[in-house]
Amino acid sequence: MKLAVAIDGPAGAGKSTIAKILGKKFDLMYINTGAMYRAVTFVAMKNNIAPTDIETLCSEVKKMEMHFENDELYLNGENINDRLTLPDISKNVSEYAAIKEVRTLLVDLQRNMAQKYDSIMDGRDIGTVVLKDAKYKFFLTATPEERADRRYKEFKEKHLDVKYEDILEDIKKRDYYDTHREVDPLRKADDAVQIDTTGLDIDGVVNKISKYIVK
Repeated sequence: MKLAVAIDGPAGAGKSTIAKILGKKFDLMYINTGAMYRAVTFVAMKNNIAPTDIETLCSEVKKMEMHFENDELYLNGENINDRLTLPDISKNVSEYAAIKEVRTLLVDLQRNMAQKYDSIMDGRDIGTVVLKDAKYKFFLTATPEERADRRYKEFKEKHLDVKYEDILEDIKKRDYYDTHREVDPLRKADDAVQIDTTGLDIDGVVNKISKYIVK
């Protein structure tokens, strides 16, 4: 049986950054499920496909060949990683990620990856849906203000014109949307270890999680 580590949590909690580091530390394939939903959003917006046009959207998703190289997502052979964190994608991803048919397609793909490789996967429903039998489960969280500040600094490093207040509002909206959606809402798995990353640096979070993992 392959080793699986599940990391869940809201937007900006540090899931992807932490999962990448842990993946390298424990020689696990890092599978960024959030990036996969962002890729779907990217394709939908590029082709002007509304969230209500489920048939067309699913048809496009089935054409999408996604894989990770050096922790970056390639779509149909092209590295689109830098485009996935742009503000427009962040504002719309929750709406597309809530579509049941889209989630079914991506969950199947994510499970197939986990069956082939020792992996670490982060997202909103990894411990509760995708990898329910994972040996190690973690739920990362932080205050909305802390998470918005992290995103603000991230966007500023990319020289994007953004306002902290707008990012905070988007974070709060995503939190509500993700925790109240009908299909696979964001919640902590009963057997997951919760870690509040507020005020913790990256090394502090990595060290906390590493104490639980034995490969």
